[in-house]
Amino acid sequence: MTNSPNAQHRGHRHQLPLKSGPKPGRPALWDRPFTLFFAARTVSQLGDAMMPVAAALAVGAVYGISGVGLVLGTWTGTFVALVLFGGVLADRFGARRMMVGADAVRVVTQGVLAVAFFTGTPPFWLLVTMSGLGGAAVAMFLPGMNGMVPLIAREPQRANATLKVADALAHLVGPALAGVLIALTNAGTVYAIDAGTFVLSALCLGFIRLAPGVAVAVRGSSLRRDLRQGWQEFRARTWMWSVILIWMVYGVLVFGPLVPLSSGLIGSRLGPDAYGLAVSFLGVGTVLGGLLALRVRPQRPLAAGAVAMALYTVLPLCVALDAGLPVLLTGHVLGGGAMAFWSVMWATSVQTHTPAAVLNRVSAYELAGSVSGIALGQILAGPALALASPARLLLVSAGVCLVGCVALFAIPAIRTLRRAAVGDAATGDGAAPAAGCPAAG
Repeated sequence: MTNSPNAQHRGHRHQLPLKSGPKPGRPALWDRPFTLFFAARTVSQLGDAMMPVAAALAVGAVYGISGVGLVLGTWTGTFVALVLFGGVLADRFGARRMMVGADAVRVVTQGVLAVAFFTGTPPFWLLVTMSGLGGAAVAMFLPGMNGMVPLIAREPQRANATLKVADALAHLVGPALAGVLIALTNAGTVYAIDAGTFVLSALCLGFIRLAPGVAVAVRGSSLRRDLRQGWQEFRARTWMWSVILIWMVYGVLVFGPLVPLSSGLIGSRLGPDAYGLAVSFLGVGTVLGGLLALRVRPQRPLAAGAVAMALYTVLPLCVALDAGLPVLLTGHVLGGGAMAFWSVMWATSVQTHTPAAVLNRVSAYELAGSVSGIALGQILAGPALALASPARLLLVSAGVCLVGCVALFAIPAIRTLRRAAVGDAATGDGAAPAAGCPAAG
């Protein structure tokens, strides 16, 4: 769907960054809005990276594996159920406002759990309730985060790559830090730190100054209409819904079962320390992939990303084939790098080929599709063991990954999508544009 001149007159807030030239001697990326956004994202990611360890150790010690599963499942289920509404609200009220509000909710949820752990054993109902509220807050936060990047960064690809590197570093440091804190103090310390990161994130986001938004009331505007318009915009982009369909299959057969299956295989064969080392090397690969995406600017980003994702096949394959530790670690580096490079190409394509007035809703649809596939894959990983061994299931994952990459490259709308010049509007759907024009959206 073409980004027409009337795109701003549909009852949505369209915020634009204040136009100011880069300061002399300073990279254009690191102006005040992006620096604040980077700080907000990085500090909250560091806190979030500690949470899986806190849940596994603290919640698991009291309520067992099933308790951990229910707490995490409540978070995921709430997120999937509400993320579409998060996209609508971000387009209506502004992404930054929704993100600050979501951070405020998470200050409360994590603060309550911190107090509960400091004062004794939290009741299970409290853990589940706070997990559900946290999932709802993230559903309000994430669609706007994707929509904020084009508003605060002159070069979205560099911004996405920089954020990806920071996320990877946070997930390298966070789990280890959580383990040390729980061993030396109490799980409440981890939750208190996480609450503090959301305070800092909300403050940084609050200090970002955007140009006044354009808000024009539309007669008959409703939640249902906004959801339908977001769906129409999503469906109108063949390259977008095609990728999400493939990613849903990936979620069920590759990403979802990978952690439970690989952790079991590697842990039983080489010990738990080897699995921890493999996860660390996955983070190293993510950093390298993000750094590569900072420097490489392919004219056809999704085609380049599809080629990179072929390397991800090595990760489940080397686990399934009982590879030695050096090969196993190399496979995790390649897998992390491939995923990071694809993620930057994908996020940048969505941000630069979607009209700003509907970007948050479109992001919500692609998030809902991706996460629902992963959640289903996690749920089915256990029952699937009745049909085949973990090694055979991971061989299936590797095969599906490779076939998916072929499909990504074979679909013309994906393969021919061209990199949009900074400032270009989104256009059409799927056809390769004339030289010098932005790609079809």
